[in-house]
Amino acid sequence: MSATPVRTGRDLVRRTIARHRTAIVIGTVLLCVHQLAETSVAVVIGVLVDAGIAPGRVPGMLAAVAALAAVFVVLTFSYRAGMRRLNTALQDEAHLLRQEVSEKALSPHGLRTDTDPGELVTVSGSDADQTAWFLDLLPRMLAAATALLATALALLIVDATLGVAALVAIPLFFVLAHAAAARITARAVRQQSRVAEAVALAGDLIAGHRSLAGIGAERAAAERYRTASRAAFAATLATNRSIAVQRGITAALSGVAAAVIAAVAGWYALNGRITTGELVTVVGLAQFLIEPLTTLSGLPATAARARGSAERVAAVLAAEPLLPTGASSSTTAMSTGLRLRGVAHGPLADLDLDVPPTRITAVFAADGAEGDALASLLSGRSAPESYRGSVQVCGIDLRSGPVDAVRGRLVAEPHDAHLFSGSLRRNVVGTDASPDPTRLECALRASGADQVVEVLPAGLDHDIVDRGHNLSGGQRQRLALARALYAAPPVLVLHEPTTAIDSVTEQRIAEGIRELRTASDGPQLATVVITGSPALLAAADRVAVLRNGRVAAEGTHRSLLADDPMYAEAVSR
Repeated sequence: MSATPVRTGRDLVRRTIARHRTAIVIGTVLLCVHQLAETSVAVVIGVLVDAGIAPGRVPGMLAAVAALAAVFVVLTFSYRAGMRRLNTALQDEAHLLRQEVSEKALSPHGLRTDTDPGELVTVSGSDADQTAWFLDLLPRMLAAATALLATALALLIVDATLGVAALVAIPLFFVLAHAAAARITARAVRQQSRVAEAVALAGDLIAGHRSLAGIGAERAAAERYRTASRAAFAATLATNRSIAVQRGITAALSGVAAAVIAAVAGWYALNGRITTGELVTVVGLAQFLIEPLTTLSGLPATAARARGSAERVAAVLAAEPLLPTGASSSTTAMSTGLRLRGVAHGPLADLDLDVPPTRITAVFAADGAEGDALASLLSGRSAPESYRGSVQVCGIDLRSGPVDAVRGRLVAEPHDAHLFSGSLRRNVVGTDASPDPTRLECALRASGADQVVEVLPAGLDHDIVDRGHNLSGGQRQRLALARALYAAPPVLVLHEPTTAIDSVTEQRIAEGIRELRTASDGPQLATVVITGSPALLAAADRVAVLRNGRVAAEGTHRSLLADDPMYAEAVSR
């Protein structure tokens, strides 16, 4: 990847052009040659009329036909070679941008951005592709300008008045074509943002459809999507309306200009001011003039879309990492478990919590926001400056320790099960090229995912679509849990891992997690489960009850039910 810093869309466009400068130069030269050859067609045909057809000279006709054939050979070769070179560069750049955006989005250090995952997918896809359009826009603009100058020069040679008229009209078209560029760019950026928001919202609603149906929130969710969709539609209409008006005006004016030039040339031919061949040349050039003028009139709209995409891509590439990237001397610590001291984060206030190894510690939050804040903190989705206090994972400070060292010791499985396209086996074992079959079997059994494998025709080879939309919510949760258990990290954080699972299966999963994570003959593993599930709370060795951001009570699930009325009432809801 290029080391050139990217802060704005302008920076990104400059870098895109700079790293493909050779292809742009070669492609632009070939396209300019193509346009010159296109211009020459009308000129050669005019010469053919005056030198061969009008006087009836066969040698003149043969020479002009040979010249015309040579022009078409150059015309065809230059266009094919030039576009092949430019399209190759365009596709290469789009691929590089997709890689860069994906690398930033998937970085273990996180990303300081308000862009949600659904929008990041759009940025890494269509926005990256449209940003690469600049590799085609610049050559097309220069080639069209070359065609206009060559046409004006040819008209100037035929008749000074016609040439001057063309030279005056061309700058006016440039001014008109660029006058609306700023407005179109702003509207294009707004449109792409609204569309990305609607797409991301649609994906979230599809993923959570079962949960929405369970709480009766389908109507509210549909209304929310309807609002986002209407905003995207309105932005798209505004952008397309601006583009249509701009293109319509310039196309009409270019047609009028061509018609005026042809009419004047016809009048000159009747008065004997120009020859018949020159009339044919002028009419051909006037008709050809429409193509580069139309191209130039349409480029600002296309450039506006590409510029809008470039701004969105640049915003992601310029985003700072959420977590520190430096090393820390604490990486040599050999302690185990999880330790929080004086942690204040969102609704959490001076939270002290110890999660020892070989034990399952359940955290019950009376306020769900407290559980969410704790899960966000431990999963690395919170910036270091967003909380105070100390969080240590196996002796490594979460704030200052290297991310790779922390991630190697802690796995936090979020409440929302994220699956990727591929086989069920790959979703569980991840990048493990040689998965341990015994370890895989234990993880599937402990998570209840073995039942999912049994009902699918292809078993572990069953293909899962992106985000696991061809599975139910409960199946996705079990597979995500199996993946976390298979990783067997020294510290495992689970956040409401069984909300979409029936009570019988949930009980079996609770027992499976306990058996797998607290085996006396296995490694020392610490497990924290942030949950309100009675089954998971009962399976824990210790339950920490959060109230007002602190640990208000501790004990076993049974003792808390007997001694803490507030806990008993909350759990029984």
